[in-house]
Amino acid sequence: MLKLVALVVIVVALWLAWALLLPEQPSEAKFVMLKPGWSTKHIATELQANGVIHSWRAFLLYHYVARPKTLKAGEYKFDSAESALQVHARLMRGDVYVHSVTIPEGFNMFDIASAIDAAGLGSKQEFLDQAQKQTALIRDLDPEAKSLEGYLFPDTYGFTRTQTTEDIVAAMVKRFRQEAKQIGLSSDVHRTVTLASIVEKETAAPDERPLVAGVYLNRLQKNMALDADPSVIYAAQLAGRYQGTIHQSDLQYDSAYNTYKNAGLPPGPIANPGKASLQAAMNPTKSDFLYFVSDANGHHRFARTLDEHSHNVALYRRAVAAGAQ
Repeated sequence: MLKLVALVVIVVALWLAWALLLPEQPSEAKFVMLKPGWSTKHIATELQANGVIHSWRAFLLYHYVARPKTLKAGEYKFDSAESALQVHARLMRGDVYVHSVTIPEGFNMFDIASAIDAAGLGSKQEFLDQAQKQTALIRDLDPEAKSLEGYLFPDTYGFTRTQTTEDIVAAMVKRFRQEAKQIGLSSDVHRTVTLASIVEKETAAPDERPLVAGVYLNRLQKNMALDADPSVIYAAQLAGRYQGTIHQSDLQYDSAYNTYKNAGLPPGPIANPGKASLQAAMNPTKSDFLYFVSDANGHHRFARTLDEHSHNVALYRRAVAAGAQ
């Protein structure tokens, strides 16, 4: 009888050693989503089903006998050989997988929604719904805001799949607030961010941004239309009619965001500006320039009169034609 008991003990010990100590090597990288509210048994069976552990029974036994603590929900990545004990330790720490999402300067909420969707963190429509709905997040800064456009700060973020799109937009707005505080943006926020968003879309050259901001302010002072192509594109995007290029019908499209048809700034930001563009809008370069056009080489030519501007436009067209040959 004692021999039988000893044999059983040995067999159980060997089984536990195999189940708990022998690393399991996934055939490929596995992403396992453990949802909030799942029981430990449900978690263990899910791990075994995905080839992460050898035995859910041994995992469960170890959990209740040796480490009866809460396992944390979330998405986990398993791409190397780990024992069940190592897996258990990771779940206790909450070592969840973080998706890195980079939002470049000048992305608007439609672009960001696509990036979030591509990262598997939420659908485009879910993100847009939150970006248009959660204006209370910035009401103290911009009571006029119709959406969070302009306040979803460009940066590289780390999000988990347990975070909602509401959590994501809140994180981006929090980042905007941090940056705004750091650069001293506290007054006339709506106007500043709106101007900065146009500057951001017009030039990628940091040294030009204050000058571009100054040009637009000069036009505003003279009650001239801003004639900003990015605002026309944004108007078309809001209407769901943008096809990737500006058509004559877009220039004539009746929208408050169309700065060809309406003098003054658009009703709100048309993109999400970075720090340099916000600072440019806060501290524009004073000049008597009223026009600018691309030099087809990453910068712009500035002009004081329409004749000078027409000459610069001709130079631009020649440069484009030469580059196409």
